[in-house]
Amino acid sequence: MPFSLKLKDIIKVKTIYAPHIEHDVWKKIEGINYTTEIQDIYDDPEVQLVVLSVPASAHYSLAKEVLNHGKNVLVEKPFTETESQAKELFQLAKEKGLLIQCYPNRRYDSDFLTVQKVIESGKLGDILEVESTYDYYRPYVPEGEKEFSVGHSYLYGHACHTLDQIISYFGKADKVHYDVRQLLGKGRMNDYFDIDMYYGVMKVSVKSSYFRLVPRPSFTVYGKKGVFVKQDMDRQEIDLKHFYMPDHEDFGIDRPENYGTLTYMDDQNQYHQEKVVSVNGDYSRVYQGLYDAIINHKSKTVKDEETIYQIHMLETGIKQLTSAE
Repeated sequence: MPFSLKLKDIIKVKTIYAPHIEHDVWKKIEGINYTTEIQDIYDDPEVQLVVLSVPASAHYSLAKEVLNHGKNVLVEKPFTETESQAKELFQLAKEKGLLIQCYPNRRYDSDFLTVQKVIESGKLGDILEVESTYDYYRPYVPEGEKEFSVGHSYLYGHACHTLDQIISYFGKADKVHYDVRQLLGKGRMNDYFDIDMYYGVMKVSVKSSYFRLVPRPSFTVYGKKGVFVKQDMDRQEIDLKHFYMPDHEDFGIDRPENYGTLTYMDDQNQYHQEKVVSVNGDYSRVYQGLYDAIINHKSKTVKDEETIYQIHMLETGIKQLTSAE
């Protein structure tokens, strides 16, 4: 909501549906219709896009329902549980002349955009290895789950963010190695993953754990000439959790202490170390891209094959875990 409302000159949020509506935490927004009847959205000819912010288990069925009611749809991550479901939804949208897309907000993370800036500067030389981590110290989460389920797996819930970043920038890997674990033992929640994607000689590792009291850097990039380390993740989610909204000029912007460090040898073999000013992240770019695709008929921000490949990887990784059960 904060990011779609930011584009009020081109996007109007008309109706919000939920089975039960309360305004105890998020106050009612003036000018928006709140309803407990989903047909109020389906029957409204002015509504062009439906945004699904619902539990992942409902993504496939609800997205299909929205398409069958003639509406474009944006689906939160993970898009679906299986590759076949993803392909079915894209085919249905194509047949109906509608848009369906997965929510790609992490492509507009400050740390990820800064990594791209550093790589494209050429100062690191040929890239040999990239490490992407998304760590927490939340042992109470996996400890509270007494049985395994795909929907509550860490792989589906979090790798959908980081894998989408890597796929969007580097494309499909030549080969992939999966290390997906249940640190608390068999039959428990998946709470750890380490996925290695190989692109020729370059390796990109996507790693996460619920048991990292001190988190690893968000990104580490090694090249033939140097290394870039970005310790801190994007700040947009942090600010939102403190009810600090995008209408503030400094929303989501890194401070100097959050900047990454670039260390490299130049063409004269001279050593350099410098802080890299972060590129500002902006999740509203998701909605700008949707507007351009629906209204201006431009290409979608996220290609169908990118989402299908991501779901293929999630499904493959979780199957390797369950087959070892």
